[in-house]
Amino acid sequence: MSVYNFCAGPAMLPAEVMAKAQKELVDFNGLGVSVMELSHRSKEYLAVAEAAEANLRELMNIGDDYAVLFTHGGARAHFSAIPQNLVGAEDQVDYLISGQWSAGAAKEAAKYARVNSIDLRSGNGLEMAKVSEAGQGSYLHYCPNETVDGVAIFEEPETDKPLIADYSSCILGREIDINRYGLIYAGAQKNIGPAGLALVIVRRDLIGQAQATTPSILDYALLDKNDSMYNTPPTYAWYLAGEVFKWLKAQGGVGAMAQLNRQKAALLYDFIDSSDFYQNRVDPSHRSEMNVPFQLVNPDLDAQFLAQSQQAGLMALKGHRSVGGMRASIYNAMPLEGVQALVTFMKAFELNNK
Repeated sequence: MSVYNFCAGPAMLPAEVMAKAQKELVDFNGLGVSVMELSHRSKEYLAVAEAAEANLRELMNIGDDYAVLFTHGGARAHFSAIPQNLVGAEDQVDYLISGQWSAGAAKEAAKYARVNSIDLRSGNGLEMAKVSEAGQGSYLHYCPNETVDGVAIFEEPETDKPLIADYSSCILGREIDINRYGLIYAGAQKNIGPAGLALVIVRRDLIGQAQATTPSILDYALLDKNDSMYNTPPTYAWYLAGEVFKWLKAQGGVGAMAQLNRQKAALLYDFIDSSDFYQNRVDPSHRSEMNVPFQLVNPDLDAQFLAQSQQAGLMALKGHRSVGGMRASIYNAMPLEGVQALVTFMKAFELNNK
């Protein structure tokens, strides 16, 4: 029986990457030691790090005017680090609120700057016209994909200020023009690699004037100057991220992945919409392609659905504790066959429980 992991994060990694990591776990490149045992300053590990950055730059078409930082702390660390690096404590910054993660980012940023929160949430969708309420802040922050709520923003908000985005759950899932952004950041544990690593891609002209209280390990200019190695980085997570980037290139790059992601999401949403047994409450124009929340019309069947789906090899379908129901996270590493298996199970469960 095939097992498919629909966890929102830490999420599944590509099977080919995991197989290679297993093979190299105790003997990396014939050295007789694991890559996690190498000094981060050894020529062998520096080659791993340099290849990872080069492949990411190629995948996302990132120019030399942007720093690419591999950091500790996950995305939450950068909720704090972004205002500390980019603005002063008395400066205003604008935050678009589309769900729980953007709300959390705004709350944290308020410790280090004056935050103007613009709540876009309206019924089951987003009121994007309210973006016009921004404009006075030193930057505009938003979250393109909300994992808890299953809500996405597909078009970049228009602004003449640096645009900042939390791409944790959709980075490398569809093509973007990096030049439209001042900074994007992402926790690794959804579309990049294992937990413990975060990426920051920041325009270099924005950094170098961090608040005096900014921790050195979160000072973007210092990290850039030291090639993300001001202190010992999360080396094994960085290695695995590099292997994911190689895998993505072998799949045809981000454009090919975006086409597959649209196909997977359409398959699942189309089935849910065709059923009177399941429902998805998100406005179709803002439905996430990465995280698909859905509910059984009869919630008394939730526990049975989760138990039987687990037995069928469909893991981690329980919705976030704050919203309940179900959630299928179908990031890059989820093959089309996994979504097909989920839909097949959902059809059978419906037939057996109507």
